[in-house]
Amino acid sequence: MKTETINLSKLHLNTGQVQGLPKNPRFIRSERFELLKKSIHDDPEMMQLREIIAYDNHGELVIIMGNMRYRAMKELGMKTAPVKVLPEDTPVEKLKAYTIKDNVSFGQDDFDLLANDWDVADLEDWGVELPVDQEPADEQDEGTEDDDQEENGYKISYELVFDDEQEQDKFFELLKYVKDKLPEAETISQRLIAVLTQWKERDNG
Repeated sequence: MKTETINLSKLHLNTGQVQGLPKNPRFIRSERFELLKKSIHDDPEMMQLREIIAYDNHGELVIIMGNMRYRAMKELGMKTAPVKVLPEDTPVEKLKAYTIKDNVSFGQDDFDLLANDWDVADLEDWGVELPVDQEPADEQDEGTEDDDQEENGYKISYELVFDDEQEQDKFFELLKYVKDKLPEAETISQRLIAVLTQWKERDNG
């Protein structure tokens, strides 16, 4: 599939106009959008490495992957974008999968490595969201509960699912608050258990 240079005016956001394909569910906070614009402005050549993907919907080019980049490019005053166009006979189930999979992050960052081997100012400038209470690994206490669990061959983990990024930000703010209130607790799990225990004792009291 070749890459074409297409005028932004000929591209259209996915608003649900493709039969069987819901509108794109992706949203972006204003501050993150500004970072995206800065990223494209600073390194526009990266658009050649990650093109916009559009679908030929009976002559209308509907963006399947790259809605936020398209919006950022328009606000930056750019006129064209590198685009790969999916043919009309692309199954709608494939279009649905592409739409969601493009925004799924399968990997995770090692924040200890980021904090120690990379410049934090650069990371923030590039749009990396670091944990609110992230500290370099050499400043963190050793011998935590999690380390003991790993040495004993077991570790239980849970995945938190947030409704939106605002809810996620609020959660990290609360974690930082709890950390300041309970400096003796070494891990997130210890802090949460302490808070929940206090609530239970208060209710039972």
